[in-house]
Amino acid sequence: MEFLHELFEDSEFWVLVAFLIAVGFLIYKVRGMVTGGLDQRGAKIKAEIDEASRLAEEAQQALARHQRRQRDAIQEAEAIIAQARDEALRAAEEAKRELAASLERRKRMAVEKLALDEQKAVQDVRNTAVDVAVAAVRHVLAHDLDAKRRANLTDEAIAALPETLH
Repeated sequence: MEFLHELFEDSEFWVLVAFLIAVGFLIYKVRGMVTGGLDQRGAKIKAEIDEASRLAEEAQQALARHQRRQRDAIQEAEAIIAQARDEALRAAEEAKRELAASLERRKRMAVEKLALDEQKAVQDVRNTAVDVAVAAVRHVLAHDLDAKRRANLTDEAIAALPETLH
């Protein structure tokens, strides 16, 4: 016990006790401020994290909307391409049909024109043959037949007229 007694009488001991009380009081007071500052800083960090989470969620939603729009645009483009392809095939088929019909019309017109040209050529040949025959008959009648024979042929032709006209 004497040790305790000496200890209580020693001024250094009381300086140490006062120092420890001051440090304890200081720690008590500073702890409140440090804890309050840390709590404020923690709240600020939590608010920033919440804001970042909210922004990340909004960005995720915007990305999902953009991807949906992109998919819709791709589907629409594919539909437009398919429709254009179908339309082109229909137009090609229609053009084939029109070309075939046009070729058939031209062929028919060419055949009709050839038939008309043939008829005209045949008619021209007949007319030329008739003209040649008439000229030959005139020549024969005028130069080779005597007057009696001409008169007989004229009478026979007049007699045959009623039969040929009916």
